[in-house]
Amino acid sequence: MSTDDRPSYETQHHPLSWLALRADQRRAAGLRRTLVPRAADSALIDLAGNDYLGLTRHPEVVAATIEAVRRWGTGSTGSRLVTGTTELHAELEAELAAHAGTEAALVFSSGYLANLGVITALAGRGDLIVSDSLNHASLIDAARLSRARIAITPHSDVDAVAAALAGRAEERALVVVESLFSVDGDTAPLRELHEACRAHGAVLVVDEAHGFGVAGPEGRGAVFEAGLAGEPDVVVAATLSKALASQGGAVLGSAELIAHLVDAARSMIFDTGLAPAAAGAALAALRVIRRDPGLPETVRKRSWEIYELALELGLQVTAPSGAVTSIIMGAPEAAVAARDFCLERGLHVGCFRPPSVPDGKSRLRVTARADLSDFEAEQIRSVLSDLAAIPTQV
Repeated sequence: MSTDDRPSYETQHHPLSWLALRADQRRAAGLRRTLVPRAADSALIDLAGNDYLGLTRHPEVVAATIEAVRRWGTGSTGSRLVTGTTELHAELEAELAAHAGTEAALVFSSGYLANLGVITALAGRGDLIVSDSLNHASLIDAARLSRARIAITPHSDVDAVAAALAGRAEERALVVVESLFSVDGDTAPLRELHEACRAHGAVLVVDEAHGFGVAGPEGRGAVFEAGLAGEPDVVVAATLSKALASQGGAVLGSAELIAHLVDAARSMIFDTGLAPAAAGAALAALRVIRRDPGLPETVRKRSWEIYELALELGLQVTAPSGAVTSIIMGAPEAAVAARDFCLERGLHVGCFRPPSVPDGKSRLRVTARADLSDFEAEQIRSVLSDLAAIPTQV
């Protein structure tokens, strides 16, 4: 056979030919996803993003970002242990710790990496991780990567957590939970979980991605609100990309813990440090919050208004503890259709389908912002009213 007669490699069965079949299966199940670029000047009302306090375009935050680039350049130039730690990073870490009520903090390049770093640095083979069934993917992946034994407990079930800890053979254990859950928007029973941890010699690791800057007095977080800030057996992970209007993540806790992470957190050691622009933006946003402590209360109020409106309209909706509430639509196709319905009317809402949520629980995830105007609130009422009037909306 000549080379001209030989079938092209692209038309033959090859090691990645299964991808097309998997794509068809996802499409048939209503689970195919696409990236849709967002325009800078979009006229849509944004209830899909995580800019909870509306600070991504705040003049002080923008100015601090520009100043950081002018002073430090566009990149951190290296890993945190080489050249990637600037004076700006140290300043941010000190102020994050002060706001959260902890001794120290360590900044990572993303919230995902912060979770990977802290959990894999605190647990390994021969240890136990007790994980809430609704934990974020980053916490699930971190637990798997740690190679510790994993016990998954029903959502917010303190008795199940205590039983898992009491029945363990391992000497060391972590209990891993979100403070405000990212999809349903409810709050974990942190005080009760901490009591179970202390009774059984375990460490409580709390992901405050949706709590820091939103929950508690002055947005200090749900851990602070629960009276657990600074406890030696409590570790806090947070993100800079939501209420703090930037990008990156952080772990907050004792000075001893942070020193250990500098030695052992692979997702910090082997990753380029957070860009100075992101560090400057997060620091400026934190200072805005500290100067205007009513912002967190405002976003919680707006979220509760959306919840009460959806309830009034007869929609199946989850009660928010922070900025997030969900409108349950059922099948993936129903959720996608509802999202598109809202989008056509100028309202951008999130659409969560399996595997992000369980089968039959596809939903619109609605995130409030502190800077929503009264006019936008009326537009939201109009669109959700129209959505509720559709007979087949679930």
